[in-house]
Amino acid sequence: MTDRTLPEGLHRDTLAVRVALERSQHGENSEALYLTSGFVQADAETSARRFAGTEEGFTYSRTSNPTVASFEQRLAAMEGTEAAIAASSGMGAILMMCMGLLKAGDHVICSRSVFGSTLNLFAKEFAKFGVETSFVSQTDVAEWRAALRPTTKLLFAETPTNPLTEVCDIRALADLAHGVGALLAVDNCFCSPALQRPVEFGADLVIHSGTKYLDGQGRVMAGAICGPSRLIVDVFGPVVRTAGMVLSPFNAWVVLKGLETLNIRMQAQSANALAVARWLEAQPGVARVHYPGLPSHPQHELAMRQQSGLGGAVVSFDVCGADPEQAKANAFHVIDSTRVVSIATNLGDTKTIITHPGSTSHGRLTEAQRQAAGIGQSLIRLAVGLDHIDDIQADLLRGLSTLPT
Repeated sequence: MTDRTLPEGLHRDTLAVRVALERSQHGENSEALYLTSGFVQADAETSARRFAGTEEGFTYSRTSNPTVASFEQRLAAMEGTEAAIAASSGMGAILMMCMGLLKAGDHVICSRSVFGSTLNLFAKEFAKFGVETSFVSQTDVAEWRAALRPTTKLLFAETPTNPLTEVCDIRALADLAHGVGALLAVDNCFCSPALQRPVEFGADLVIHSGTKYLDGQGRVMAGAICGPSRLIVDVFGPVVRTAGMVLSPFNAWVVLKGLETLNIRMQAQSANALAVARWLEAQPGVARVHYPGLPSHPQHELAMRQQSGLGGAVVSFDVCGADPEQAKANAFHVIDSTRVVSIATNLGDTKTIITHPGSTSHGRLTEAQRQAAGIGQSLIRLAVGLDHIDDIQADLLRGLSTLPT
């Protein structure tokens, strides 16, 4: 968003507030919101060239829009990729990626610990079209290696995972993928580019649910794929134009402005989450805490290397319970006893959010799928926001201190 060419080597904080399309003739300092479905062309010949792609210019907001383009440019700059393409949601971005890259007979390797809808998309929806998926341990590179086939085209992982915060070795998975001519896609939702740039560790594609930390205030749905221009422009561009999982200009503008405060929010929310995680480890009603920022986390050292030394803002924990039925009742008791945090399934908000994954985000999975993903009935996910840490802890204590003995 400047009349001048930005210099090389700018920090992510600066990129987050400066990268966008050029100002209009009005000289606005805050990026303009272009709420229009179509664009008037100078003449028929210009229209023909622009629709053919031989001349730059906007034609129709399902194919391109200035506000959406600004969001794409800014996110790509922050992720360190050549380009980005927006989608209507994070799941829409994954769908776009699969439609662009895969065909009947292709094989995908996916972590079994990913978000429930992602599991179903690979296991059910794409299986209908002849795409086979092997689900493996998030953290065991040997399992990923053993699952490779001549038909493997894509390795897909979240890191950290939702909700157990398991961390994969991005570099190791990238090496495996590239060794067989496949691509590695990493869902960077939990960390965002403020903490982690997967391409710096060898990932080919980065997936985002902009609904989460990129927006940061739980206002709109959005998604994106970041990667090389040869894939973003030539592979995914035709998919979004044809299939229409397009991001609206208003939603793009909201997330574009959210990116401006992404770094300071992630720093503050990560600090809050670490404090909550440490406190939870000391509570007698808590059986286990899942948080990459804790030394007790199995991939703590790896997470610190990949995530700029921070654990992110999502903390999951298991409450005590003699059996699954009691564990679920105890988890519900803790959740229902809160008076400050929000009971909702979103995350990445400035407001702290609490949820029970086994009956929400992973509720539509089979019991076998939930068990394989490690999602027990005792598990609670806490997406820590900007509420004061004392108030968050006091709110959780209302339930933890009154659990049945």
